[in-house]
Amino acid sequence: MRIFDPHIHMTSRTTADYRAMYDAGVRALVEPAFWLGQPRTSVGSFRDYFDGLVGWERFRAAQFGIRHHCTIALNPKEANDPRLAGVLDILPRYLAKDGVVAVGEVGFDSRTSEEEKAFRHQLELAREFGLPVLVHTPHRDKVEGTRHTLRLIAESGIAPEMVLVDHLNESTVEMVLDSGCVLGFSIYPDTKMSPDRMVRILSEHGLDRMVVNSAADWGHSDPLTTLYTGQKMLAAGFTADDVDRVLWRNPVEFYGRSGRLLLEDATGSGTAPATFSGNSILRGERPEQASETDPDAGTAAGPKTQGPEGGAA
Repeated sequence: MRIFDPHIHMTSRTTADYRAMYDAGVRALVEPAFWLGQPRTSVGSFRDYFDGLVGWERFRAAQFGIRHHCTIALNPKEANDPRLAGVLDILPRYLAKDGVVAVGEVGFDSRTSEEEKAFRHQLELAREFGLPVLVHTPHRDKVEGTRHTLRLIAESGIAPEMVLVDHLNESTVEMVLDSGCVLGFSIYPDTKMSPDRMVRILSEHGLDRMVVNSAADWGHSDPLTTLYTGQKMLAAGFTADDVDRVLWRNPVEFYGRSGRLLLEDATGSGTAPATFSGNSILRGERPEQASETDPDAGTAAGPKTQGPEGGAA
């Protein structure tokens, strides 16, 4: 089973998660810019965060054989903070970078006028840069929030196949199907969508334009829920090709419209550098390095860890 996770917040995850994801079949992912759980207080905080998404996190994923892409945006929640209005001015710099495959997450949190203003502005940026759009639907009053979202998308003139409307559930499937947009479902341990519910939706509505993600972040979440959904699909009678379509081909088709996807082996042909800005994921010397100056160091330190395919972690 090969997996492309189209929405996962790896900045919040550990290297152990990367290793488990690789073992589960994850070979590529998209990390959307989002709210970090604590309010940011300046445009500079976003600049550093965006730099991390297009730099360090891409490097970190490659050490575990996973291709990392991201989306860039001012998220809906923080669009309400007047201190952060200048974030909209720095977005063009990042939307032009390699590895940025969409504008997102944009949309609504509380459906305020400031959120709508930022949403409209970023839809225009997506048109300007020819990029897809990843849309966050509100967790409160989801039905009306999704209707509002779809109205703004239609008014923007963006082709619906360039828009992925995410965090959907049973109450919003039909309207997004009718809109022509791509449908995104976040599979969570307790909230949003479960693997069993997702399988029922796929059984009722088919596989066309259906995208499944883990959206794993700093809350109670699990980066392997894409795998669990694939397993539930197989148990329910879907074929391996059906699973591949939902977990790989559908998200690849959507983000491929950016023209920026990189899907070859992240560790092959020397494409995974050992360091980024002079830093590696190692926290100290390897045992064999230490033993060059201290014959006893290797014994005390224990064996080095191994990355995917036996590569050094």
